[in-house]
Amino acid sequence: MSSDFPWLTALIVLPLVGAAVLWLLPAGARRHTRTVALAFTLAEVALGAGALLAFDTGDAGAQQLAETHQWIPSLGVSYAVGVDGVGLALLLMSVVLVPLVVLAAWREQGSTGAPSDRLRHFLALALVLEAFIVAVFSARDVFFFYVLFEAMLIPVYFMIGAFGGAQRRYAAIKFLIYSLTGGLIMLVAVIALYLQGPGGKQGFLTDNLTALTIDPTLEKWLFAGFFLAFAIKAPMFPVHTWLPDAAQNATPGTSVLLVGVLDKVGTFGMLTLCLPLFPAASRWAAPFVIVLAIVSIIYGALLAIGQKDLMRLIAYTSVSHFGFIVLGIFAFTSTSVAGSSFYMVNHGLSTGALFLIAGFLVARRGSQDIADFGGLQRVVPVMAGTFLVAGLSALSLPGLSTFVSEFLVLVGTFARHPAAAIVASLGVVLAAVYVLWTYQRIFTGPVRDGLETMPDLRTRERWAVGPLIAAMLVLGFVPGPALDLVRPPASVTLEQVGVTDVPASAAEGSTP
Repeated sequence: MSSDFPWLTALIVLPLVGAAVLWLLPAGARRHTRTVALAFTLAEVALGAGALLAFDTGDAGAQQLAETHQWIPSLGVSYAVGVDGVGLALLLMSVVLVPLVVLAAWREQGSTGAPSDRLRHFLALALVLEAFIVAVFSARDVFFFYVLFEAMLIPVYFMIGAFGGAQRRYAAIKFLIYSLTGGLIMLVAVIALYLQGPGGKQGFLTDNLTALTIDPTLEKWLFAGFFLAFAIKAPMFPVHTWLPDAAQNATPGTSVLLVGVLDKVGTFGMLTLCLPLFPAASRWAAPFVIVLAIVSIIYGALLAIGQKDLMRLIAYTSVSHFGFIVLGIFAFTSTSVAGSSFYMVNHGLSTGALFLIAGFLVARRGSQDIADFGGLQRVVPVMAGTFLVAGLSALSLPGLSTFVSEFLVLVGTFARHPAAAIVASLGVVLAAVYVLWTYQRIFTGPVRDGLETMPDLRTRERWAVGPLIAAMLVLGFVPGPALDLVRPPASVTLEQVGVTDVPASAAEGSTP
């Protein structure tokens, strides 16, 4: 496939066109809302496959499929896009999840017959969000990245506030306040960074702002501005409290995009902006960030164990998982960084599946309270099986994709920080507790009254969940192609940070 074709621009524009088509559908054609949305998202998957074929995996550490055009020359802002292996992997995960969200939302928003206008608006917002997500994972201009970072809040705010549960407005406003606060602090840091750079018509290009000579104190403040915004988005302890409320009150499809995709922008920003732009400050802050990551791992897992609401439980598991991702990034070994990059993809798959299946359960029962379920393994065996596989992937069972990434994070971290890796390993044990106990409460034991006739996964729902289960199995047994995408960027990142890699095998010398 030709790399001269503007793959990334096409991937950004196509969902926007789809959203416009949905909003402009005449009243007589609105019965085709679902079909139109699904067609555009599947076309996006085809474009993503084309971008993958045009990408040279042998040079995955370099920015490819790049385009650079002047946008606001007087301010030094450019429309600059390009992806390395990590950006491409996250982009592909995102475009695969969106059509599954469309399928899952097929009967949402009261559309038992013809699609309602609510569903049409919801699907259009999902397409707008998809365009922003693709753009932010490929942005190579810091100001362009910031604009997208903030623009993503708009569709998510309405997807939570207009289409969610009983406390949707509270959850949407809380999400917006947290995100805007981090974004405004980041904007100050973006402007200050620009003033340290070469200026000119392309003064915000990431390449032009890397390896600058910045006063050490100022560099630490700039790092803090970027890191705080990304930590809120990630989300990390202690700026994570918006997530459980959002997940509890959003629709399942919104939660898939919010937790499975959008939150990855935080860890992606740490990896691709914080580390290369502020290498000395990153090394200085690493011990503190590692402590925060470990607290997130343990704290998120313990709170997940204590949850009664199914959606909040899944949200807290993500706080724990993001702790592993951040730990691997700031452990500064090629193994841990590659593991974190792969973890971002695998978390999107497993958490996306958990939210979708949980949504199907809640829609049938009319309740998110775990105590309202029980004994469903006999009634809905397919749903029970898929939930179990997704849960086992979340607890990193060998043979499923998350195991590979979590193993790499822990092994890579142990090579440089043995104590941190040992403490973080407690998160694996706690994950087994919250996953297996949740499965036990929902699916085992006697069937609760009123659940005897609950329908199992329908064909459409199986198509929504099936690809995620298949991806977990394939990447669990054959992770090589995905690792080929994320390993070279990990080595490049360590060179930019200015640290010497510690091979994972060196951990043997630190074993007690």
